[in-house]
Amino acid sequence: MQNKIQEIRKALKLSQEELAKLCDVSRQTINAVENNKYDPSLSLAFDLAKNLKTTVDELFDSEKT
Repeated sequence: MQNKIQEIRKALKLSQEELAKLCDVSRQTINAVENNKYDPSLSLAFDLAKNLKTTVDELFDSEKT
């Protein structure tokens, strides 16, 4: 599953560390999600979307590319 977390995070000028603090997870978790090495829980997906001012649908693309 591809995601746009890094793209949106950078557009908002947030570091991985800042986003991690907003979502109450480690920076390593944000890095792993951004690099498609970890699928976030539904709760984390909603936290990411909220803190990145978007929707879960916009963040994650379930289409295989």
